[in-house]
Amino acid sequence: MKTLKTLTLGLCLFLAATIAKANKISTEDKMASPYFAINTYVDAVSRGKVADLDQVIDKTAKFSMLRGKNIISFDKDEMINFAKQNANLEQTCTINTSIVNTNADVTVAKVDMQFDGFVRSNYVTLTHTGSGWKITNVYSVFK
Repeated sequence: MKTLKTLTLGLCLFLAATIAKANKISTEDKMASPYFAINTYVDAVSRGKVADLDQVIDKTAKFSMLRGKNIISFDKDEMINFAKQNANLEQTCTINTSIVNTNADVTVAKVDMQFDGFVRSNYVTLTHTGSGWKITNVYSVFK
């Protein structure tokens, strides 16, 4: 009887440990969808959460802003450095994200950041690269 109780207890502990084990999602699984990349971008520009930003931006990405009649352009390194300088800085704006167009290779998302008195619209192009979905272009317009 003692052996049966010990065996039952051991089996219950084994099952509890197996069921309770949390599965960590791999970076490869995260990158299998454009939504991880767009959510990471939104978290970085609006909430200052830059943890995975470097992973979701392609090395050839271009960031452009239309300010008046001038276009200002940045590359990936400049964007990452700017994001790190503003880490944990939360913007006082309302975010609205929508998918403009999507297919198997490219997704275009629109991220509107509604501030008091103006809106910053970011048109984010994501491309399905060999290493998952990456941001390849962001074009920002201020209204």
